[in-house]
Amino acid sequence: MNDTTWQGRTVLVTGAEGFIGSALVDELVALGAHVRALCHYKPYGAAGNLARYASDHRAELLAGDVRDPFVVDEAVAGVEVVFHLAALIGIPYSYTAPESYVQTNVVGSHAVVAACRRHGARMVHTSTSETYGSALRVPMDETHPAQPQSPYAASKIAADAMVLSYHASFGTEVAVCRPFNTYGPRQSARAVIPTILRQLAAGADEIRLGSTTPTRDFTHVSDTVAGFLTVGSSDAALGRAVNLGTGQEISIGALAELLIQVSGRDARVVVDEARLRPEASEVDRLLSDNGLARSLGWEPLTSLEDGLRDTWRWVLGTDEPGSTRYVV
Repeated sequence: MNDTTWQGRTVLVTGAEGFIGSALVDELVALGAHVRALCHYKPYGAAGNLARYASDHRAELLAGDVRDPFVVDEAVAGVEVVFHLAALIGIPYSYTAPESYVQTNVVGSHAVVAACRRHGARMVHTSTSETYGSALRVPMDETHPAQPQSPYAASKIAADAMVLSYHASFGTEVAVCRPFNTYGPRQSARAVIPTILRQLAAGADEIRLGSTTPTRDFTHVSDTVAGFLTVGSSDAALGRAVNLGTGQEISIGALAELLIQVSGRDARVVVDEARLRPEASEVDRLLSDNGLARSLGWEPLTSLEDGLRDTWRWVLGTDEPGSTRYVV
């Protein structure tokens, strides 16, 4: 499957209502794909980030749960490529409810890859840079050891192994995208960048954070989406994990100062002990080696400063929700 266009293809996106998932749906629709969007069932029926597609034939909204193999089988039947983004995310909650992460992230991913095997669909599975834990060497390429420093990370390591085993065992077309700290419009306030920006937008003169010393490799959502599409159309990615990061790092403290600068507000950073992770669980450094992704034809195009300005405009509401155009 070397054709890099998506015109006329039928694809499934799980976790489609989420931050990255909804951006991916937007781009696939813009590129001419017919998209099935599987979202977690809600009894009140809200479509959230995908509300615009409620009466748009280009996207078919499905409600269900990836832990249910019957729902997943029906969703996968007849599609060419499955982008599997559905997951229980958020590190702090995984300390409280680790079994929930196993069920959604491991059992759910198995349901998806098993359905892909039955129906002959290609699967692009979503991993996370948290699987690497604190850097043992930098930059971190795909051979960096996995280190489960939280139940969340452990569940994603297990899910990665499960889906890749289907490629090795059965020849199922599987590739793994491993994003590094994606940020941008629509991201929930649980993440550090929208947390800081929302405090600034509310007029706070103190920005309350957990540890400010860890470093991260922040990737704008438009670049992450482009990476998913590159991996999804690349035969060379099959059976492999592919890092999607910029190859640049910044400490959380320096990031906060940059966000204050971007916002034009006057504030200072304060460490809030209630926001600190357990000491052994904190990932101190993440910095990607994106050489493999570049060899497939992908490169990050959005600078951190430009991406933060884009996110700040979204937080202020000066852009309509979802107005960002995600270009490959």
